[in-house]
Amino acid sequence: MSLFRTDLLQAGPPADISVPRKKNMMCLNESVLDPYQAIDEAFHQNMQEITLNRYFSQVTPELKRLLIEYVGHGIEGDNLLWGNGADDMLFACFLAVREDNDAFALSLAPSYFDYSTYSRAAGLGIKFMDFQPDFNFDENAYLKILNSDNCRLGILCNPNNPTGHLLSDDKILYILQNTKKPVLLDETYFEFSGKTFADRIKDFSHLLIVRSFSKSFSAAGLRFGYIISQAQNIEELRKVQTIFNTSIMVQTFVMTMLMNKELFLKHTKEAVALKQELYEEMCQIKALKVYPSHTNFVTFCANELSAALFEHLQHQDIAIRDVGAHPLLARCLRVSVGSREQNRYFVNTVKSFFNEQ
Repeated sequence: MSLFRTDLLQAGPPADISVPRKKNMMCLNESVLDPYQAIDEAFHQNMQEITLNRYFSQVTPELKRLLIEYVGHGIEGDNLLWGNGADDMLFACFLAVREDNDAFALSLAPSYFDYSTYSRAAGLGIKFMDFQPDFNFDENAYLKILNSDNCRLGILCNPNNPTGHLLSDDKILYILQNTKKPVLLDETYFEFSGKTFADRIKDFSHLLIVRSFSKSFSAAGLRFGYIISQAQNIEELRKVQTIFNTSIMVQTFVMTMLMNKELFLKHTKEAVALKQELYEEMCQIKALKVYPSHTNFVTFCANELSAALFEHLQHQDIAIRDVGAHPLLARCLRVSVGSREQNRYFVNTVKSFFNEQ
């Protein structure tokens, strides 16, 4: 008899994130702003009021108040749940909807690769419906699978990673109107796009919105994410979390970030402008096919030269991401927005590569 679930025995270990470690890390959609350096004095001041030897702290209700204020759209405290990054929130959703071994979630593809990782960890199957070549999708075909007997959850990533495109508001709304199944809307990059369905939470009892502090708030290493949904859903999701699931120190840092949110929102606005500059400069390189993006990264393709370009950038101390696993993104690469100097170095390095061909 196995000590563990049979489906775990049949699966391999979680795949490590395979990216080169270079001076210019433009591969994981991270921010160039170090939040600790930006708010260290305010954080240390807030920490003076914290007792780390205690389970409970006054930080928790204050963080909730600030997060409610940040989200807006009439959201209240019982509409929020937070944890260790958006990934933790995804895992909680998958764990909560899993009914039996036949249960599965549905995602469009290509999309965030760790939907598979966390659904498998929760014992939830997952199926994928491919985007069309123009990254559109058939909403009725999606609904047919979503409304089938064993489908427990629909996932929509908006803006989508790794393509960078926005899904149609009308199609998202149509799906919400034509299913009673939970729909998880992944808004990890919403600060860059300005698009959110948080104002529709009150209208749809089956809508779950997942967000992160890793991107716009520059805190990938901090691990803080949250869910927005109706109160009855938050109550059920809380049942699959450990009671003290987020450290008081992390909560204090996030609270301090929200107290200084204008600094981070200003940086996000600058990142959006830098992304647009980077996109336009890359479009001038005739050998590249560059995809429009509503995130902090740009996906592009150099066709048969993509692999060689990837290696050339590594030799020039630039790490980007190979996202070509799905046929729709065959030979595609993805570059995260860096500082203006990093972006310029990246573009010049790409140009020099093609000049040598």
